[in-house]
Amino acid sequence: MTERARLIEYFDEAVASGAPRYKVAQLMALSERTIKRWRKGDGVAADRRPDTQPAPQPHQLTPEEEQAMVDTCNLSEFRSLPPSQIVPALADKGIYIASESSFYRVLKKHRQLSHRGRSQPPRQVPEPTSFTATGPNQVYSWDISYCPSNVKGLFWYLYLILDVYSRKIVAWEVHESESGDHARALVERALIREGCWDNPPVLHSDNGAPMTSYTLKSRLAELGMAMSYSRPRVSNDNPYSESLFRTVKYCPKWPPKGFKSLETVRQWMLRFEHAYNEQHLHSGINFVTPGARHRGEDQHQLAYRKAVYERAKRNNPKRWSGDTRNWKAVGAVPLNPGKRQEIERNQCAA
Repeated sequence: MTERARLIEYFDEAVASGAPRYKVAQLMALSERTIKRWRKGDGVAADRRPDTQPAPQPHQLTPEEEQAMVDTCNLSEFRSLPPSQIVPALADKGIYIASESSFYRVLKKHRQLSHRGRSQPPRQVPEPTSFTATGPNQVYSWDISYCPSNVKGLFWYLYLILDVYSRKIVAWEVHESESGDHARALVERALIREGCWDNPPVLHSDNGAPMTSYTLKSRLAELGMAMSYSRPRVSNDNPYSESLFRTVKYCPKWPPKGFKSLETVRQWMLRFEHAYNEQHLHSGINFVTPGARHRGEDQHQLAYRKAVYERAKRNNPKRWSGDTRNWKAVGAVPLNPGKRQEIERNQCAA
C-alpha cells in the first residue's frame, strides 16, 4: 500500500467515526483539498511529480560557499545575530558572501535558524478561558483604577465590580491603597448585595497584585467562586472593566483637577453609580439602563419602543424604505470568545 493510500484510509476511518474532516486533516498535517486531489474514483491518484532531480543551476551556491556562510554565522561576533544584521555588518567590512535571503535559506537547511541570542524566544500565550453570560450574576469583571487628587502624585484607588451581562455596577469602593484584603471584602459585599452567596458567579480580572493575592484567592476558593484572568499585558482581555473606567473618567462631572479628599471621591462615585445604573442608556445593551437589564425589565421596554416605531411606520409608510429600527434585546454576552468559539458559532449560523 502506498503512503497516499494509507493516509486516505486513516482519514476515512476517522471521519466515519464522527471526527470533523478539517480536524482530521489538521492532525495529519494536510489540507482537505490535498486529500480530495489524491482521490481518483474509488482509487488513489498517482504521484505526478517528476522523479528526476532538478538540474544544477550555474549560479547556485557551492557546498564550499554554504559552509563558509555557516562558519561566518557561527563566529563569536555573529553567533547571536540574525542574518538581517550579519549581512550589513559584513558589508561595512567590504565583504560580500551571499544575499540575506540566501543566509536564511542556508541556515534553515543546516537547522540553525532557531532563536539566536541569549534572550528568551517569543512564546505563544494561550487565549484566556471564554465564559458566556446568559443572565445576571453569572460572570463578573473587576479591576482597580486611579482617582487623582488635586495634589500631584497623590492617588486614591477605585475598586469596581460590574456584571458582564447587564453592565451594572454591583459593588465599588475607594481606598488609599491596593490590597487583597480590600478586594476580598468588596467581593463578599457584592455577593451579599446581589443575593448570590450560595451560587457565586465567575470573577474575571487582570493579573495585578491584588487580583492574584493569596488573601483573595483563598477566600474565593472557600466560596466556590471560579477565577478567570487576562493574559499578561493584554488589556483587551478585560474589556468591560476598561470600558467602564473610560465612561467614569470621561463623565462631564469628573473633576479635571482632581478630588479634594477621599470622602469627596466616595460621594462622587455614589452619585455616578446611581446615574450609570439607572439613567445611562448603554449602547452595548441596545440603549437600556444596566439596572433595567439586570432586573429583566429591558424586554418590555424594547418591545414598547418597537411598537412605537411600527405605529409611526403605519401612520406614514412613505417615509420608511425598509424595516424599523432593531429594538431586539441583546442576548448572551461572551467574555473573551476565542477564535475556536467564533469559528464554531459561524459554522452553526451557516
